Amino acid sequence: MVWREIGWLAQRKRNTLLVMKSAVIPQVRVEPELRAELEAVLQQGETLSEFVEASVRSAVEFRRVQTRFHERGQVAWEHYQSTGVSVSADEVLVKLQAKLNAKRKQLGG
Repeated sequence: MVWREIGWLAQRKRNTLLVMKSAVIPQVRVEPELRAELEAVLQQGETLSEFVEASVRSAVEFRRVQTRFHERGQVAWEHYQSTGVSVSADEVLVKLQAKLNAKRKQLGG
């Protein structure tokens, strides 16, 4: 093993000890085919547990974003119902296109 790899493993072990897990996610039974597909996409040195943890974190964040989106939509709907004021789809598209153009210009494209 190369010294850099040993150092990396030692650092990872220290980091793991500093951030000890305090909860366990229940085991999930899957078909052997899914397990094989999952193992086939693991990156070098990545464990199944690390993959599952990253996937769960990603799913939780997606749900947070989705919930906030629905909350904003509900607020907008309630505002429209109480005031009757709305923005046309064409106006929204013009604003979105302007934002896109500005970002492209900022990125040099």
